[in-house]
Amino acid sequence: EIVEPFRSQFKSRRKEFVERARKLLQKVGLGGYEDKFPWQLSGGMQQRVSICRALIHEPKMLLLDEPFGALDAFTREELWCILRDLWTEQRFNVILVTHDLRESVFLADTVYVMSKSPGRFVVKREIDLPRPRDLEVTYTKEFSDIVHELRGHIGAIRNVGVAAKESVS
Repeated sequence: EIVEPFRSQFKSRRKEFVERARKLLQKVGLGGYEDKFPWQLSGGMQQRVSICRALIHEPKMLLLDEPFGALDAFTREELWCILRDLWTEQRFNVILVTHDLRESVFLADTVYVMSKSPGRFVVKREIDLPRPRDLEVTYTKEFSDIVHELRGHIGAIRNVGVAAKESVS
């Protein structure tokens, strides 16, 4: 399934894509699962396969829309580290849409906070935590301060929206 987007090129470059798929699966902890069907994999394993599928053609840009939202906390953090390691190795750009502030601070260099409809960027926050980031950074004061700062911006945006609705009524 990972090589499916390259079906037209697959015959002439079959060995290359199969090897690339095997390497990606190994990197995300799914070595040995190459012959499994999606329904035979857990949710976390399916997300890892999705990451492999997105990275097999070595993109310069990756758009991830709530990629870890349906996963348990431990699997989510494990996938943060996998994405971090793949990014460190391949250096692709990522646009990550998430409602998880910890996830955004752990993975991003820059976090943008958006308003409600119409969605607009209202806050830009550079994340100045050193890379590579280990999960232990999520327990530091600096990390917590950034998360709380972003939460404050979101709270202010929501309160402004509530006040505006009340004044219209």
